[in-house]
Amino acid sequence: MAGRTGKFKLWVLLVIGMALLSGCKQTDTGVRKPAAQKPKAVVVEKVTPAQEEQKVEKEVYDYNAAGRRDPFLSLISVAKERPHKKRGATAIENFDIDEIKLTAIVWDSHQYYALVTLPDNKSYTIKKGMTLGLYGGKVEEITKDSVLIREHIKDYRGQMITKDTTLKLRKEGEE
Repeated sequence: MAGRTGKFKLWVLLVIGMALLSGCKQTDTGVRKPAAQKPKAVVVEKVTPAQEEQKVEKEVYDYNAAGRRDPFLSLISVAKERPHKKRGATAIENFDIDEIKLTAIVWDSHQYYALVTLPDNKSYTIKKGMTLGLYGGKVEEITKDSVLIREHIKDYRGQMITKDTTLKLRKEGEE
């Protein structure tokens, strides 16, 4: 062990000595550096404005919007585009759930029925399990004073989510 520490100390001294010697400046050895040369004269050509215009090229950028979305349109409004009316669909499938108004609810010994009014002022009777609305909403439940409709729609990210809408019956005196 003593031999190893002695060798280590020797190496450390050797490294420090070389670092000190490399940092020392040399004294004048009699070799002189050559004197700086005088700068040469530079000939400047005069350029007329006409020649300058010929040298300058204008960069023209042509924007092609094909296949790109408009950066000034909201992403949310693009996702909320109304679907097209379906061919062969009933009238209650051609209006959004938010546009449908619940008018009355009746029942018999087996089930409940609801009377809804569409924006075109036509009324229709619906029952549990029927499809209505633009997004294929199903009537999940009809109670004495409300109708629950469940839709599967795409959100602004394009993922399918479940949206429950409750249409409530207005009480007397409410407008």
